[in-house]
Amino acid sequence: MSATPAIWRERFQIIAGRKIAYRECGSGPTVVLLHGIGSGAGSWELLSTLLMQRLRVIAWDAPGYGDSDALAEPNPRASDYAYALHGLVATLALPPFVLVGHSLGAMMAAAYAAAYPQQVHSLLLADPAQGYARATATARARVRSERLQMLNTLGSETYALQRAAALLRPYPSEEALLAAQAAMRRLRPDGFEQACAMLANDDIWRYLPKWSGTTRVIGGDLDTITPPLDVSALALRIKAPLRLLPGAGHASYLDAPASFARTVLEAARHLQPAKGTP
Repeated sequence: MSATPAIWRERFQIIAGRKIAYRECGSGPTVVLLHGIGSGAGSWELLSTLLMQRLRVIAWDAPGYGDSDALAEPNPRASDYAYALHGLVATLALPPFVLVGHSLGAMMAAAYAAAYPQQVHSLLLADPAQGYARATATARARVRSERLQMLNTLGSETYALQRAAALLRPYPSEEALLAAQAAMRRLRPDGFEQACAMLANDDIWRYLPKWSGTTRVIGGDLDTITPPLDVSALALRIKAPLRLLPGAGHASYLDAPASFARTVLEAARHLQPAKGTP
């Protein structure tokens, strides 16, 4: 991975009696990165090395991921994750920031922007999951159980070896594959179960219509999990600019980190750091 592991070390905050783990590097205007259902804060390291000279980068491990405590609510919605995120934002006294949500993290990001618009300079939805709240009960049950059963049956090590490649383009770089596998090895059944429940029972459209700020949408043109057609339809519905990254799969920030970084930097172009911040 990068040459800056000490900078990208894990940090912790205790908020309302629960631990939130996160990574931080760089200085300048702030960008907050929210990972997807099969990932974690560490997977953003490659992207962060491209941003840290111009931005302060913060990436959390969502509740139940990495060393973050799980949520108290066993069947959470995206708004529950948003509330937990705001605890971290308030504790760190972050100025308004660019908020990037990838996959399931896009649902959390939309919920956060809807609830705390004063904190969000702009919103970037990457390869966004949209949720299955409007699907049939059978479909929701399948979404909720399939990944969890696989993780429980295989264990995190084998699950990572079998599943990580599906997030990436065919014949991915070794660096991208190792990053995806490393994140999946840290999956925990408790947090994964809550995230699967949120994906099955919530809907990004509960939140996006409540956000009126600047939004960008990004996706991989080889994404088979949130296909380009679905991503394009979301961007069209909210009248947001869309960038499809050539040769990128679902984890577009791993397959095309330089192009992804350019989009983040564009989103942060007019954002100023708060006085006294790193």
